[in-house]
Amino acid sequence: MNDKLTTVILGAGLGTRMKSAKAKVLHEAGGDTLLNHVIRAALAVTPPERIVVVVGHQSQKVQESVRIPRVRFAHQPEQKGSGDAARSARSAIDSDEGHLLILNGDGPLLRAETLVQLVEAAKTQGRGGALVTTYLEDPTGYGRILRDKDGMIAAIVEQKSGTAEQLAIRDVNPGVYCFAAAPFWKHVSELQPSVPAQEFYLTDMAEILARHDYPVAPFPVEDSTELLGINTRVELAIADRILRTRKNTSLMLSGVTIEYPETVTIDVDVQIGADTVIEANVQLRGTTTVGSNCRIGTGAVLRNCSVADDVTLLPYVVANDASIGAGASVGPFSRLRIGADAGEHTHIGNFVELKMTKLGAGSKASHLAYLGDAKIGAGVNIGAGTITCNYDGQRKSPTVIGDAAFVGSNSTLVAPLNIGDGAYIAAGSTITKDIEADALALGRAYQVNKPEWARKRREAAKKRN
Repeated sequence: MNDKLTTVILGAGLGTRMKSAKAKVLHEAGGDTLLNHVIRAALAVTPPERIVVVVGHQSQKVQESVRIPRVRFAHQPEQKGSGDAARSARSAIDSDEGHLLILNGDGPLLRAETLVQLVEAAKTQGRGGALVTTYLEDPTGYGRILRDKDGMIAAIVEQKSGTAEQLAIRDVNPGVYCFAAAPFWKHVSELQPSVPAQEFYLTDMAEILARHDYPVAPFPVEDSTELLGINTRVELAIADRILRTRKNTSLMLSGVTIEYPETVTIDVDVQIGADTVIEANVQLRGTTTVGSNCRIGTGAVLRNCSVADDVTLLPYVVANDASIGAGASVGPFSRLRIGADAGEHTHIGNFVELKMTKLGAGSKASHLAYLGDAKIGAGVNIGAGTITCNYDGQRKSPTVIGDAAFVGSNSTLVAPLNIGDGAYIAAGSTITKDIEADALALGRAYQVNKPEWARKRREAAKKRN
């Protein structure tokens, strides 16, 4: 972390090649926006209050998408090139001390360790700073690096203005810079608009600084994949695959078993404890956390969930914004919707759905139940086919079930309802009134058997035919 380093992230562009109504930096790969990935990398070298994002197209949405507090924003009224975008950041920067790290908001694969090394190179190798270079087999579209006799950056020549000899150079500029701040701000006004686009290119700063005796050093990066900028949906898919491979690799090296990792989708902010096993085709999304010694079954999909230690999720559990306590067992084919809270050692079985429901420790709902807007105590048994009728067409009402209660199969619980500790509800009951503790409730009609009724009905039907 460097308190005299400011990071500027260029995120004002339209991204027309994405063929999208959405600003390019808002597109997602690896479970987050392109911009948030760049900010995450920058945090390795800069505190958030010294990160400035230059916004323009859909500026309000871009600002709202940033999840890291204290990041600053600067506005570029017109998209007039990368040089103009960098100049637009000046109003949000308090001083020109130290160095200025400039990144593109569409570069989600950039590694934090690369930035750490670039900043160090900028401080020690060039009075004007340093910029990343890399070799490409096909450099088409990239600015070519021209070096002086000392190996420093003499200039960067863009594709459309290079000579045949210059375009044969495979040493390219991927757009990652760390300039000495004071000379940069002193001389940035010397940028001239290109012809005919009338845009100001940041690449020209290398030649401008060198002319004023502030040479910029090259910082070669071997792995060109981390420098990939996203311009098309194809490149977005490539970045997504790389980010997810990195995430899976990191988790496996930390002690997580991932079966068939090429089939598993895990977002960048997901956390998983050691000795947990992730089976095939699992998706762990958003800010999901999974404890140690868990097993997440095939096809499970979790988003923004909290899963404690020693939990077993059987195949095809779907959960979002839910919490599952230690030692619980869920599934197969269970659904936990927003606000579901399964306590320690609970059992939620096949085709059971919870929504805004707390299931107390050791309670069970093993089959075919819907439990919504309910608070269920510890040691409760919920029989197959039970439903809480929590919505009357106008409002939601709660169901409260005390500890050690027993709810028989096919019970219909019409909220609002309070069922006391130890109460027993007979199977097939429709319950509309509160039940005191330890009472038996039967809410079904008295059974009447009519002898010979079915035979007579069949005979009458034959006569009609």
